[in-house]
Amino acid sequence: MDSIDKLLAELQTEYKEVQPQQQQSKSATAKSFIPSSPKSASFMDNLLAEIKADFAEEDAAIELKRQQELEQERIRQEQLKAKELEALKVEAKEWLAKVDPLSSEGLWFERFAESYPSKLEAAIEYLRNN
Repeated sequence: MDSIDKLLAELQTEYKEVQPQQQQSKSATAKSFIPSSPKSASFMDNLLAEIKADFAEEDAAIELKRQQELEQERIRQEQLKAKELEALKVEAKEWLAKVDPLSSEGLWFERFAESYPSKLEAAIEYLRNN
């Protein structure tokens, strides 16, 4: 039994020596995860500010892209209207060349065209609405 008591005593001694070391290392580990000073709070503030700036920059880039797309669409629509107007001008010139000025339609058109700067513009408006 004496040898068992010696063995137990040695184990207790080792345990008592190891236990404070483990507690110190646990304490040090826990402290490394917990911000302990204003310095680490400042780091977090800077990190959050950087992230916020990144998101703001990304949002600005997205908004710029959207504005550019809208501008391109507006330009495309204007070009489409210009093409339609050119096609309508050609059609109006052909119609003006064919209309008999002494026919009922020709006489009506003469009165209609009086409120326009030119007969071509009147013909364009007439064809656009009919």
